[in-house]
Amino acid sequence: MQITNQKKMAAQILKCGVNRVWVDPRYIDQVSGAVQKSDIREMIEEGLIKARAIQGTSRVRARKLTEQRSKGRRRGHGSRKGSARARLPKKNRWMRTIRSQRRTLKGMREEGTLQASEYRYYYRKAKGGSYRSIAHMKANMEIDGVTIGGEK
Repeated sequence: MQITNQKKMAAQILKCGVNRVWVDPRYIDQVSGAVQKSDIREMIEEGLIKARAIQGTSRVRARKLTEQRSKGRRRGHGSRKGSARARLPKKNRWMRTIRSQRRTLKGMREEGTLQASEYRYYYRKAKGGSYRSIAHMKANMEIDGVTIGGEK
């Protein structure tokens, strides 16, 4: 059964390519009998002829790779382009450390571990870059005689 003309008409009506036209295989005899565009339109309304969805690029593999990278995989020497500073700029590293330190200081002030004056003192020290990390900051606090929670 040849339905090339019917497919061409359907493609014009559906505004798509001939290869995207789908004809229900159970009704090919009925479709081959359609001669006019009005017949094809009726069959489109009935659902015997449809336009297939446009095939996009699958993102499955890309999602899988990003998931792996989020776990820290695929970041070895062979995958790197750019220096360490280009991959994690100085400013971003600084923002990460200072924000975590300020968050910790704020929490300690709210708990009552730090007085307002002590908080201000350590805040200024953190801003000046005195501490490498939260652990370093807490170690300095203990040296200064500030008791940090968890010790009884």
